[in-house]
Amino acid sequence: MAWEKVKIQRENGEWVEAQAPVIVSASRSTDIPAFYSNWFFHRLKVGYSAWTNPFNGVKSYVSYKDTRFIVFWSKNPAPLISHIDYLKEHNIGCYIQYSLNDYENERLERGVPSLNSRIDTFKKLVEQLGKGHVIWRFDPLLLTTDITPELLLQKIENIGDKLQGYTEKLVFSFADILTYRKVKSNLEKNHIPYIDWTEEMMQDFANKLVLLNKKWNYELATCGEKLSFEGVTHNHCIDDNLIIRFAFNDKKLMDFLKVKTYPMPNADIFGEIPSLPNDAIILPNGTYATHGNNQDKGQRQFCGCINSKDIGEYNTCPHLCEYCYANTSKEIALNNYRQYSKERTKESIV
Repeated sequence: MAWEKVKIQRENGEWVEAQAPVIVSASRSTDIPAFYSNWFFHRLKVGYSAWTNPFNGVKSYVSYKDTRFIVFWSKNPAPLISHIDYLKEHNIGCYIQYSLNDYENERLERGVPSLNSRIDTFKKLVEQLGKGHVIWRFDPLLLTTDITPELLLQKIENIGDKLQGYTEKLVFSFADILTYRKVKSNLEKNHIPYIDWTEEMMQDFANKLVLLNKKWNYELATCGEKLSFEGVTHNHCIDDNLIIRFAFNDKKLMDFLKVKTYPMPNADIFGEIPSLPNDAIILPNGTYATHGNNQDKGQRQFCGCINSKDIGEYNTCPHLCEYCYANTSKEIALNNYRQYSKERTKESIV
């Protein structure tokens, strides 16, 4: 999507053109909450940041003058806790896509805190933001000669039990190793004996997860998956329905999402309430909302996300996950993070 273009003045005095997104994604490309929270909130206060296109290397600028909502992605969003009040004070909405996996024994995510610590962070964020604002992801579901589907289900059950009362949803995806060259390369480079999922294995796993979910009643959803499974929806990770639910009073944001609101219909003479449109979002103020098609056509084929501007950069996440899709190598990511650490308030992460 082509966002509104505005002129901004950089800190060095130069005037440049910048995109002015209404919804910001922070970020699919790196873990901004875990490692770059202070940078991001400093840039938010300054009013802009720089971004380099990963495909052509062209540098551009992002203005935050119109930003009304931020979707954070993280495996360790604990550093966000000290910044949430700033968002509330400036009426900027948010929710967090929290990848809370358990690969501790297998050491596949060496840079993340302990599982218990991450579960505690999840609960603290929910207490600060409200239920629904922190979305549990077990993503990706990775198979190796040591990690079986049965073991993954046990890991999910353990976390799911501990998150009861704190989450509404579980989002998952099957590691698509053969499609993502970086993932395949990193696994082989790190000597991880991976196993690729077959469609039959995915279907069996989904069936068992649906049965397991009977005790929780979470919404189960897949991210970017072609296959459909009974009892599982296709997720919209940057989700206009969820954003409308949380920020329906923000007129600018609702106008951007092409939202129309209507009063809830009264019951007829038989006491029955007329049916609402299939896409109706029931709001707490006695109305319901519908919206236009906001899908981001620049994403993967089976991605359901709506339009947003991602501000992260690849090769900058030092979580050092063995299967990483965003880093070419651990060495490059660590070097870029060290460079950032020398100057934490510069325009871009790298």
